[in-house]
Amino acid sequence: MAEFAEKKSVSARPAGILPDRAQPHNLKVEQAVLACILREPKSCVDTVVEKLGTAGDAFYSAANRSIYQAAVELNKAGTVPDLLSVAQKLKSAGKLEAAGGELYLAEVYASIATTVNIESWCDILRKLCMLRRMIDACSGALIKCFDDNADPAKLVEEIETDIYKIRNEDNKEAIKDLPVLVAQEFQMLLDIRDRKIEVGIPTGYAPLDDFTGGLKKGEMFVLAARPSIGKTTLGLNIISNVAIKGEKRRPVAFFSLEMTDSQIARRLLCSEAGIPESVFWNGTFNDSDMTKLTAAAAEIRKAQLFIDPTGGLTISELRAKARRLKNEHDIQLIVIDYLQLMHADAKVDGRQQEVAEISGGIKKLAKDLNIPVLVLAQLNREIDKNTSANARPKLAHLRESGAIEQDADIVTFLHRNRDDAKNIADGASTEAELIVEKNRNGKIGTVKMFFYPSKMLFEAQPPVSREYAPGGGQ
Repeated sequence: MAEFAEKKSVSARPAGILPDRAQPHNLKVEQAVLACILREPKSCVDTVVEKLGTAGDAFYSAANRSIYQAAVELNKAGTVPDLLSVAQKLKSAGKLEAAGGELYLAEVYASIATTVNIESWCDILRKLCMLRRMIDACSGALIKCFDDNADPAKLVEEIETDIYKIRNEDNKEAIKDLPVLVAQEFQMLLDIRDRKIEVGIPTGYAPLDDFTGGLKKGEMFVLAARPSIGKTTLGLNIISNVAIKGEKRRPVAFFSLEMTDSQIARRLLCSEAGIPESVFWNGTFNDSDMTKLTAAAAEIRKAQLFIDPTGGLTISELRAKARRLKNEHDIQLIVIDYLQLMHADAKVDGRQQEVAEISGGIKKLAKDLNIPVLVLAQLNREIDKNTSANARPKLAHLRESGAIEQDADIVTFLHRNRDDAKNIADGASTEAELIVEKNRNGKIGTVKMFFYPSKMLFEAQPPVSREYAPGGGQ
């Protein structure tokens, strides 16, 4: 009967690039895993389900797949899936003969002497299954490429998504006991105290990091403001602090939907040099400026900063590009300028629904790549209608969707009086505030800032006012 499984091992999936060649598989290991279930169902079936799932696609042989699915169905129904019950289940479903009959079941049962290696056998089947999925994805991609109506950009996104899913299917978290988790977290807190590890990436603004712990992995950090307040400038300042000036320079990806790549490079260059861009337009550029500019260029060349100026970026495009940069350059931070200029992947009913889809996609991207995403966003006009001197942005002022507030781990508002920067002397500063309005895991409050319009630079200033977030920062 050993030949039976070989004959019945034709996969239900496409044959792939080489139709005459069998896809990766190991029938003896498949039989061994099934034998574990039939011999010791109470202790083994749950282990196999946890490792391989319930679909049965880890089994290449159609016969072995049928036997496994019968065992899983019995287990779901509360029946012990031993040799007799599995045979009866297959018989009542009219699948016993197709699965090799009772003789093949007996052969499977006798194929092992012990179940001690069940987990390692499951690992082998899972890896072989991943290889088969890769073959299917790649061969399917080749077939799509021959379609005259295929959209190359969309096809690349589909292929990357398929491969990314396969890659992450093997990264299943094991169940852990609470004492183990507590011990790990206790040690992590001690390491944070002793400065052995950092909570998050420092923004370069110490008072802000005191509130937030920096830009933490997997979190969505929103920086919002009205137009012309300086959110792009502050975003670029944070990028500079992380990628150029920091003690530990980190690779950063900047998706700018509003500015061109040359505008971004020029602004970073002048900001790093500490000279206004206006000196190039009004003819006041001098030798001292040249020295500063040369030094700034030398520092910037050491940075790993990847700029994508694609306008009207969709979530799928963002995801594909970010994944590629993470795989190729191990980027540690993503910055998006700005959220409301992005588009959903498909048409949706209303702008609020579209922004909600975009916001949810950004949050999922942060979790999937396990890196922080700093998202610049625009506020609605309601804040401008308030003429009170004490008027400050609130969460309700986030433009077009309350989903941004829900998805974000941290929401900050940049606030200042626009008129203060009018006719201000070169090198002079005006006051601004960075308001931490939501902090899921910490405090809220206000960081006082200095804004230097000529240098396009924000600096933090003491003191820092603090208050606890209502309800623990929901």
